Amino acid sequence: MYIETQPTPNPASRKFLPGQQVMPSGTREFASPEAATASPLAQALFDTGEVVNVLFGHDFVTVTAAPGVDWATLRPEVLAVLLDHFVTGQPLFRNEGAAAIAVPAEDEPVVEDDPADAEIIAQIHELLESRVRPAVAGDGGDIRYRGFRDGVVYLALQGACSGCPSSTATLKHGIEGLLKHYIPEVVEVRAA
Repeated sequence: MYIETQPTPNPASRKFLPGQQVMPSGTREFASPEAATASPLAQALFDTGEVVNVLFGHDFVTVTAAPGVDWATLRPEVLAVLLDHFVTGQPLFRNEGAAAIAVPAEDEPVVEDDPADAEIIAQIHELLESRVRPAVAGDGGDIRYRGFRDGVVYLALQGACSGCPSSTATLKHGIEGLLKHYIPEVVEVRAA
């Protein structure tokens, strides 16, 4: 089995493509060793002691190294963990009921959406799903909608995009420009 490794715009993160489905739908992020206990694969990656974030996507796993960790030494460890997992066909999540394998619901909103803005919010979701999410996934990350109020869209970046030096530019110049172009009611995008 060959697992392709790709750099991401975040120098601390790498995207690993095992050549098969990882998640049937959605994404699942693990931002701590405690959160990783739901997944044997995520836990094994955190057990290296050099990983601070893991994101499962449809066909990729993004791993973020701890500050100061050299990818030249971490990459073989991560590849060994991934190969062992995919070659042996281990489950992605522990068998602790449906709650353990379910993709978590959207995070608590930063602001409550106004029901009067339902049409605008639907347009925002459509653009995020059709244009933004595929581009962000290409860089080993994901994006979560966190609210819309008074022309401001609140979004959270995950995986390689979280903490990436270019994440502010992605939000302000890329996503904000796209949303403002198609939805005149959007005046700003903020990180949540």
